[in-house]
Amino acid sequence: MIESNSREFHNKYVKDFTHALENTEVTSADGHISYDEGLDLSRDMLREARAQGKKILIIGNGGSAAIASHMTIDFVKQTNIRTLNFNDSSVLTAVSNDISYEDVFAYPIEKYADEGDILLAISSSGNSENIIRGTRMARQKGCQTITCSAFSEDNRLRKQGDLNFYVPTKSYGVAETLHQLISHEIMDVLLYCEDNVDIFNRNQVKKPSEQH
Repeated sequence: MIESNSREFHNKYVKDFTHALENTEVTSADGHISYDEGLDLSRDMLREARAQGKKILIIGNGGSAAIASHMTIDFVKQTNIRTLNFNDSSVLTAVSNDISYEDVFAYPIEKYADEGDILLAISSSGNSENIIRGTRMARQKGCQTITCSAFSEDNRLRKQGDLNFYVPTKSYGVAETLHQLISHEIMDVLLYCEDNVDIFNRNQVKKPSEQH
């Protein structure tokens, strides 16, 4: 049993969180790039997708599925980009029962994805087979792919995306929290840099009738 107290725990947690945040690695087809360059690329992807009327598809298991649900509604409300996830229990159980759980994302992606759509794939381990298959299917369909992973630096998912964010941590809590942060930054950089929205001082979404 690890003997400690809450203050020591908090200090260690913040230290580990900060280390993972400051050392998050980003890769693209050109190899390692800076975090800023990663945000620039994601902004360009979103801008192009919105201009062409394309969609965002988001996949994840467990806590990552919760991030997918959260970000789906945020992207729809904030960016006016159509956004889908596949967390509906009927879809999950039907595909799992009739086909396989490993294809629980690949199957609906095959049906719903169009060329030029964006897939955001989130996995703490980066090795979940259903996420890997979903990402591969998205690429086959001509989607641009963004991945968020953690744990092992040689996980399979971070080799699958056009843009890959890797969080160097073994902690689920740190990985999931930073994946949520990264997902929000991917959205907010479009709002801040392209739409001139002051996301740092904004707590309300305009009604459709109020939008220009």
